[in-house]
Formats: sequence, structure tokens, C-alpha cells
Amino acid sequence: MSSPGQAAPDPRRWRALVVCLVAGFMTLLDVSIVNVALPSMQRGLGASAAELSWVVSGYALTFGLVLVSSGRLGDDRGRKKMFLISLALFTITSAVAGFSVDPTMLVVARLLQGAAGGMLNPQIIGVIQQLFSGRERGRAFGLFGAVIGVSTAVGPLLGGLLLEWTGEAEGWRWVFYVNVPVGIVALLLGLWWLPTDETATAERRPLDVVGAILLGGAVVALMLPLVLSEQDFAGAPWWLVGVAVLLGLLFVAWERRAKRTHGHPLVNFGLLRTRSYAMGTALGLLYFAGFTSIFFVLTLFLQQGRQFTPLEAGLALTPFAVGSAVSSAVGGRLISRLGKPLIVGGLVTVVVGLVATDVVLRLDPASVGWAIALPLLVAGIGGGLVIAPNQTLALEEVPAREGGTAAGVLQTGQRIGSAIGISAVGAVFFSTLASSRGDWASSISRGLVITVGLVVLALLVGIADLVAGRFSRRTPVPDDGSGPDAGSGPDPTDDAREDDPVEESGPAVVGKVVRAEDGEPVPGAVLTLVDETGHQAARAEGDPQGAFRLAPPHAGSYQLVARAQGRAPDVGRVAVSEHASAYDVVLGPAAEDHVVRTVR
Repeated sequence: MSSPGQAAPDPRRWRALVVCLVAGFMTLLDVSIVNVALPSMQRGLGASAAELSWVVSGYALTFGLVLVSSGRLGDDRGRKKMFLISLALFTITSAVAGFSVDPTMLVVARLLQGAAGGMLNPQIIGVIQQLFSGRERGRAFGLFGAVIGVSTAVGPLLGGLLLEWTGEAEGWRWVFYVNVPVGIVALLLGLWWLPTDETATAERRPLDVVGAILLGGAVVALMLPLVLSEQDFAGAPWWLVGVAVLLGLLFVAWERRAKRTHGHPLVNFGLLRTRSYAMGTALGLLYFAGFTSIFFVLTLFLQQGRQFTPLEAGLALTPFAVGSAVSSAVGGRLISRLGKPLIVGGLVTVVVGLVATDVVLRLDPASVGWAIALPLLVAGIGGGLVIAPNQTLALEEVPAREGGTAAGVLQTGQRIGSAIGISAVGAVFFSTLASSRGDWASSISRGLVITVGLVVLALLVGIADLVAGRFSRRTPVPDDGSGPDAGSGPDPTDDAREDDPVEESGPAVVGKVVRAEDGEPVPGAVLTLVDETGHQAARAEGDPQGAFRLAPPHAGSYQLVARAQGRAPDVGRVAVSEHASAYDVVLGPAAEDHVVRTVR
């Protein structure tokens, strides 16, 4: 049986995922693929260094600008509709960028292309949240994580291949044209395979326009000096960081007012009180700060410091992409079984790989491309065990209704992290290069030290989250009446439920957690009720016989999140009445083995 109120899995979900992965690959590929084509653009259009900087930075800026607002639009107005509109805009702006006749036209096209990509990505994660659950969701996010890792790492290689095949003079145009046929095919498949939007007009929440403007202004004010500093660190408008802080404070104040007045703010800050989401967002920001800066400094070092061609530089970075692709798919399958230790292990592996890369580069070998292949492969394997598993666990307790908005906040953090990392690593890299009068080996080493430091910070966040999770599983929660021994009525065992399951006063969920294989109790399970706004309504730890009792503040529909050591975590929807409602939670190693079964 399925969970009460939860529909059977959509039979088209895996085909819909294919469409999402293709679209996600296109948008994320365009972050890095243009780097190797910049010299060709400069020659072909006569672009200045500042204009070339905007071709790269403008895309990242507008991408991050619209993530949260477009995620909310998808949640409220329909994800399929927003997906198709965004994908169409991305395809059109890609064609316009390739057709550009002057640098200004190219910069404007890139700004619009970035905005379209930023509109599209929250819909992808929202669709995954909507169509998949349990272990299947981990696999889906694993595949999406592979797309993130591969698209970022393989961008220079694909750009180099396109320039090799189409020529240096006009080859840069095909960096954009390649999106057009892929985008058209994805649009047609999306029309057929994506689930139909079921959002009724009466359910639509009012758009928080003021909140969107304040948040957008804060993101722009923060990211603008970061992206401009990639070319000139000292000349970047760092005073805008203060403006970003002010706008951020105004945004928080406005959102609290919106919550009080109409109850539908742009961002539900209650989500940040969910530890898994808050810690996952912080970890993603720090990891992306280190992750994306790797390719920035290594591409510069190989092409300018070691005179690699664009194709050779792309091939040298391919081991990272290969390792990331393989481990992302594997990590998606293992995350439901291993949980947060998998992410911590992945971060440790990334640190080991990057430190080994730094050691090899300090030795300055003659065949540098071959010498760094194994360390980059190790780092890529670790990276694949971080991105997708972290995304899976961060969104695990987020209600499906908030999926797009939560994904927008999560990805905004990743974009800001990327900008911070590239800015910090670039500043150290270029300042060392200038002070050492062209010592590329010393410059790349200093840059990698900053990169490793950022990944280590992400590792510390992961360890803190892991320790906090284990501590909370051992600590009873007596203050909300939701512990296994709480309440004035009988213990919620099977016998008690059969005799009088509603003797408890007030709304409550009582039941047992058992194993799918043999029905034996699962001791010490952690159960959480999450309401429709993403707030934790109640939390309890099961007793040694698997019994639990959860007492939310009022009746209604909740998501029941169940976790236990050695069991696959899962989520089921439960309806809580004004009296105690009895449910059994059955946990098994596979998604199809888990049900939340109504007893009465």
C-alpha cells in the first residue's frame, strides 16, 4: 500500500528525469564552456577584456539573481509550465548569442541566457522532489549530481573540441549554437513526458513582488563585486557588499511582515530551522566555493602557463569529470543506506585528491597533464559523493509544495559560493603571479591552497552536522509531549491501539516502527512531523519496542519522516485528526518496501 494521501509513482518519472537532466546539463555546461572560447571571441568580435569578463560573469550573475523567485513561481504556477518557458528562452538566447554581430549584443544575450538558466534549474529539482521518493529520489539526485559534476568539468573539453572542429575564427559561435538542436528536442520531449501541472487557481499564493526585488537586489549587490574581481580584484566595487547586507536585512524584515499579514512570504524561513536543510545549504555553499575554483585556476595554468591548447587543457581535466560521473551515480544509490557519513567521506577524498594535485604541481613535472590525472580522478570520485547526496539529504524534509523555492535558495547559495571561491582563489593566484614575476608553479600552488581550505570548511560543516544528528538521536525530547513515554494514556503498543487507540486527548500520531523483512521492531527510530509550511511540528524517538507518539499542535495533513540506523529513511503523508491516529511505519532497504499503513 502507498502512504495515505500519496499517489502511486508516476510511470513516466524516469523519462521525465531524462528531460530534466538534458536541460540541466545545457544550463550548467554554459558556465564553463565559454572560457576556452574567449580568445576566439576577442579576435572574431574585437571584444575588450571588460566585455569578455561580462560574457563569463554576466551569465553567473543573472543565473543566481532569479533562482529563488522562479522556484516560487514553479511551486505556485506549475513546474512544467515554468520548465518549458525557461527552456524555450534558454534555447532562443543561445541562438542569439551565437549570432551576435558585436560584443554588446553578445553580452546582452549572455545576461538573458543566464536568467533563463536560473529560471530553469529550480524546476528540475522541484520535479525530482515531486516525482521521486525514498531510495529512488536518491538515485535521481545522484544522476543530477553527475550532470552537475560532468557539465562543470567537461565544459573546457567540449569547448576545445568545438573550436578544433569548426576553426578558431568562428568556432566560438558553435559553443552557443550547440544548445539549439538539443533544446528543441528537450522541449518536445518535455511536452510529452513531464507531468501535467495540477496547481489549482484557488491554491495559488500571492506573489511577494517586494520580497523578490529586495532579494534580487541583495544577490546582485553581493555577486557583482565578486564576479568583477575575477579580472581586477582591487578595482571591484566592494562597497556593494555593504549594500547587499542592508538589502538582506530589509528582505528579512519584509518577509517577516509578509508572514504576519498574508502568510505567504517569498522564502519560508521556517525551512532554515530544519537542520538537514540549513546545514546542507551551508555545506553546498562552501563546497561549490572550492569545487568550481579548481577549474578556474587549472585552466589558466595549463593554457597560459604551460601553453596547452584548449583541447589539451580540457583533456587534462577530464579525469575529474569521469570520477565525478561514476561516483555520483553510485552515491545516489548509497545515500539512503549510509546517510551523512557518505558525504563526509566524499569531502575527505576531495581534500586528499586536491592536496595530491598540489604536491604533483609543486614538483613541476614535464608531462603535467598525465601527472595530475590520478589526483584529479581521486578528487572527482570524492566530489561525486558530495553534490548529489548533500542535495538529497538537504531536501529530504522539505514539503513537496516548497520544493522549487527550497531548491532556489539552495542553488543561490551554490552560485554565491562559486563567485566567492573564484574571487578569492583568483585574487591569490594573480597577486602571486605578479609578485613572483610569472612563476606559474608557485601561483597555482597558492591558489590550490585556498581551494583546499574552502573544501575543508565544507568538511567541518559536514562533520558538525553528522555529530549533531547522532547526538539528537540519543537525546530524548520531553518538552513537547512527543516522546515515546509521554502522554497520560497507555503506551502506544499494538495491544493498546487495538483496545482503545483514541484514548489520548488531542491530536497525536501513535504507532510502531517495524522492519519490512520480518515485522520485528526497529528500536531508536527518529520520527518527525513536518507541516505544510516546512516547520517541524513534532519529533520523537521510538522506544526499544519501536513504539512512538508524536503530538503536533493541531490536526491536519503532515509529512512523517522516519529514520533509523541501518534502514532506508523515507517520508509518508499522514492525516492527523483531533484524536490520536494510529499508524505503523514499515522501513526496509528499498523504497518499494516502505509503507505507512493505517491501522484504524
